[in-house]
Amino acid sequence: MSVRRTSGFTPWLIVVLTALYFVVPLVATAQFSLAEPGGGVSLQAYAAVLRDASFWHSLRFSVLVALAAVLIGLALVVPAAYWAHLRVPRMRPWVELFSILPFVVPPIVLVFGIVRLYGGGVGPMASPLVMLLASYGVIALPYLFRSVDNGLRSMDVPRLTEAALSLGAGWGMVLWRVILPNLRGALLGGSFLVLALIMGEYAIASMLGFNSFGVYMLLTGENAAQQAAALAMIAFGMVWLLIGLLQLLGRGDISANAGAR
Repeated sequence: MSVRRTSGFTPWLIVVLTALYFVVPLVATAQFSLAEPGGGVSLQAYAAVLRDASFWHSLRFSVLVALAAVLIGLALVVPAAYWAHLRVPRMRPWVELFSILPFVVPPIVLVFGIVRLYGGGVGPMASPLVMLLASYGVIALPYLFRSVDNGLRSMDVPRLTEAALSLGAGWGMVLWRVILPNLRGALLGGSFLVLALIMGEYAIASMLGFNSFGVYMLLTGENAAQQAAALAMIAFGMVWLLIGLLQLLGRGDISANAGAR
């Protein structure tokens, strides 16, 4: 039985075509954002975006809301994933199943259900900001759970817990001083992913009446195409900045672990 061998040229062709698929639109967007009506290169579109007070307001709002959503998601995911790994390993697939349900429910359906359930009532849950944070906390669950679950799989959770309890630590101390430090890389990865996701989210913020960064990007695209291109390049740069920060912090974590050994 003959085994057909693929040429060494084919993988490189796939890599080049994939790179062109992503790079060509990016270069075209950057060129359009820098183009002057009479020819040449200009930073006027970038200057107009950075001078706009709505840009900084929407950016600040989205960052704060994204950080709050990350904290809400971690407060739900970390204890549940830790307890599933420690006490009920058979329940871990069910916890994972519930965590990925937001992938099945579209964001517009999620926020519509929350508004119908809590919007006509009184109390904290009737606040649009609380509904926004609840919606973002839900859509953050799949990304945070996968990161936390992979981090817990890389360590011996029962042995670490047993050692900490035998030294007199309580359950809260075990989670805070033993489990979370070992999940540093996983927590950072999931948090930055959720941050990048929420920064560009439009449907939920728009339906609840908030001028988030995603809403600002869409409104800018409707009124000023060149400024929208500049805004897209700025957003792309912020995502790469987050990735670089993640690599830097993760490298420090690896160096610390190597030194401890």
